[in-house]
Amino acid sequence: MSRHLTQQVVTIIPILLLVTGIVFLFAHLAPGDPVTALAGDQAIDPEVVAQLRASYGLDRSLPVQYITWIGNLFTGDFGYSFTTRQPVSSILIERLSVTLVLTLFALVIAITGALVTGVLAAIHKGTWFDHLNQLLAMLGGSMPAFWLGILLILVVAQKLQWLPASGYVSLADDPIQALRHLLLPAITLSAGYAAVLSRVARASMLDVLHEDYIRTARAKGLTDRQVNVKHALRSALLPIITMVGVETGHLLGGAVITETVFALPGMGRLLVDAVSSRDFPVVQGATLILVVLLMASNSLADIAYGFADPRVRRG
Repeated sequence: MSRHLTQQVVTIIPILLLVTGIVFLFAHLAPGDPVTALAGDQAIDPEVVAQLRASYGLDRSLPVQYITWIGNLFTGDFGYSFTTRQPVSSILIERLSVTLVLTLFALVIAITGALVTGVLAAIHKGTWFDHLNQLLAMLGGSMPAFWLGILLILVVAQKLQWLPASGYVSLADDPIQALRHLLLPAITLSAGYAAVLSRVARASMLDVLHEDYIRTARAKGLTDRQVNVKHALRSALLPIITMVGVETGHLLGGAVITETVFALPGMGRLLVDAVSSRDFPVVQGATLILVVLLMASNSLADIAYGFADPRVRRG
């Protein structure tokens, strides 16, 4: 297992370099200019424009800008925001906490709901619960996140007034209010994710329940709970763990839309604002952090896979 993790770390380095190069190139080749974006509709003297471009380092060639940015990254320097002139690292730290809390909350909701509904649907195959679960999974997987978020705001927040429609409260300040503000965004973010996991859990559990060792366990006189939980569920978790590692990246991507709909001050909304204002350092830094989080989730899925399947550890 340790050798496998070492190989993953070594593989991550060239992937990060490739991703940073692609992000840097597309950010700078996109239409628009940071200086003109900052000016808005106001006319700026060409000499002032030249001075601003020089102060931002935009007057240098793209390869020089990229090498300078990569070199600064090794020292922990993400640069300064073009719009606020604040260090990008401090901005990312502040916004990252919001996205991580939202993503973890959505992840808990999705995994818990998917495991319970998927496993129960497999155990009670062909019943009304199984058909209802498949219908809800189809609806959850087909609804766009922005549409579901707007629907929840209109019904739950405005009509029923059960939960707030927008805003964010830190867990450290008021845990109860923080959870109330995060519940609707977390449901919106986890709906499609839970739908996919539920169908995978059902299919995986059905495959395991037809294995010979399950019939042997039943023949030994074990109860249905012992067979389903101790023997079947552990083997059924393997493809679910793989799917969690793969789909977590989609969860992080969905945070961009969800945070925009619910006005959450997270990485997703920061990235949208930075792209619209051509704030290159923020775009590059935020994208790099999201890619690192995606790779970390895949690595954690590999570790969990090893704990669930001893054959992986021995390999």
